[in-house]
Amino acid sequence: MENKVISETSNTEMVTIPRAEYEDLKAQNQWLLEQLRVVKSKQFGSSSEKASEEVYGQLSLLFNEAEVYAEASEKAEEPAIEVRSHTRQRKSGKARDILPENAKVVEETHTLSEEERICPECGEVMQPIGTEVQEKIQIIPAQIILHRDIYVTYACQNCKENNISTPILQTPKEPALIPGSYASAEAVAHFGVQKLSMGSPLYRQEQEWNRQGFMISRQTMSNWLIRCSDDWMAPVYDELHKQLLEHDLLHADETELQVLHEEGKDAKSRSYMWLYRTSGDAEHPIVLYEYAPGRGQEYPSAFLAGFQGYLQTDGYSGYNAVKGAIHVGCWAHARRKFDEALRAVPKGKRSPTAEQGVAYCSQLFKLEEKFKDLSPEERKEQRLKQEKPVLDAMLAWANTRNAAPKSKLGIALNYLKNQWNDLAAYLQDGRIELSNNRAERSIKPFVISRKNFLFANTARGAKSSAVMFSLIETAKENGLDPYRYLTWLLNEAPRLAITDPDWAASLVPQYAPALCKAHLT
Repeated sequence: MENKVISETSNTEMVTIPRAEYEDLKAQNQWLLEQLRVVKSKQFGSSSEKASEEVYGQLSLLFNEAEVYAEASEKAEEPAIEVRSHTRQRKSGKARDILPENAKVVEETHTLSEEERICPECGEVMQPIGTEVQEKIQIIPAQIILHRDIYVTYACQNCKENNISTPILQTPKEPALIPGSYASAEAVAHFGVQKLSMGSPLYRQEQEWNRQGFMISRQTMSNWLIRCSDDWMAPVYDELHKQLLEHDLLHADETELQVLHEEGKDAKSRSYMWLYRTSGDAEHPIVLYEYAPGRGQEYPSAFLAGFQGYLQTDGYSGYNAVKGAIHVGCWAHARRKFDEALRAVPKGKRSPTAEQGVAYCSQLFKLEEKFKDLSPEERKEQRLKQEKPVLDAMLAWANTRNAAPKSKLGIALNYLKNQWNDLAAYLQDGRIELSNNRAERSIKPFVISRKNFLFANTARGAKSSAVMFSLIETAKENGLDPYRYLTWLLNEAPRLAITDPDWAASLVPQYAPALCKAHLT
């Protein structure tokens, strides 16, 4: 049979090819048709993977037990440059230069009490002799304010009149967010939240502010964000990383990110944003992103070094290198693959095997919905009683089914069999969730934002974005408004860092004051 030839005719000629080659071409054509049907279904069909009643009916043919059916700092200004017919004027470096003319100006004068102004030489009260003005820009949604901190300097007039060495006393200054810059916590928090939470890239923010007369550049915004990420947000991120590793139940996922300028890599090469987060049992949820230039197993292994417990993923083999982890699979991924196999079936035809696969998976989700309000101990008990029989029947069923390895159905069956131990591991602990959807929901904001900013310019920028994204998403998970939380963090960090070497530990989201709470309906 292997040497038999197949003849194909066309309008002009007859082509004779070996049967093996014919079968290979036929398989390739079938694969391409499957891909086309799946893509068309995703584009025009329903996105839900929940099983229909007809699909549920397939399960009853195999398993009919009653219980189963329970329902960077800114650069120095350049000199004037001749540009064609006009001259680009040198900026003075003052905050007032980039604000609209009608910007609100708030002045706050900082003074010392009479007791603090007692002259150490003669005991008289020192009198004001001058002031020092420090400016910073504050951004409040829909408002631009030039905030001036005025610090009064004092001298003893009595000493001066009597030709005594005149002491000078200055009002202590608040530490600057970025020394030498007019950046404020409110401005940096706003830029960061707009970019990473609201999906507005810096170039769009630049255009919007410029239209309002606030002539700030995207480069300045980028410098502020990266500098504050490095100085004030990264230490809080590191503290959250330590707390994350103390949990014994984590989720992980990863997605692609393009970085244009990275040493040793082409601009079109793939980099990755990894996600690690706590599960539903955490009192104070933690969501952390980590940028990495690749998808190798060394990255999760290094980030989760010291972790002991359950690690739930989509089955990617790179997580297998994490020492101390008990790997747990994702039933949403298993169901998705059978759902894709269903979508690949030609119109008007059926695939009972794909339907049965979807039905088995959906039955597990249906039971999980019933158990959602139980305690972990009760949930484990009910899973062993009602879900384990479904699992046993599904494995026995899967071992009797085969399909072409590269077909959608073959991929679904192979995934189920190869991942079985991890997929069944959720039975070990009632806290474990049936799917890794929690991680997918947490990585989705990054994916949505990536569609807007498309890529990162440098690896340093990607790392800073990972830090800010982590704090924003962790704040949201803890019921905080990300803008108010970042504003509080950036206002407190410079002050605390002066006296407290462990200042970052007190600025994690769980310790944020009530004013940072999100006003959710």
